[in-house]
Amino acid sequence: MRPVFVQFRCDPGKTYLVAEAIYDREVVSELYSTSGDYDLLAKVYIPEDADVGHFLSERLFDIPHISRTLTTMTFRAF
Repeated sequence: MRPVFVQFRCDPGKTYLVAEAIYDREVVSELYSTSGDYDLLAKVYIPEDADVGHFLSERLFDIPHISRTLTTMTFRAF
């Protein structure tokens, strides 16, 4: 499994609805409310044999009231 971080920008007033929907999918290991350009930050573990784009699109990105996402890939450097 490899960790990926996904930030979500939500429609105004919809952050709690989006957060509940994300948790209902049982895909993320951690979910945080954040300040700045994005409203939520999720840590997702992607199976090694899975395509990251397909995995996230099929499991998270169809949730209503998400206006933008930013996915940060991680690499084992140490």
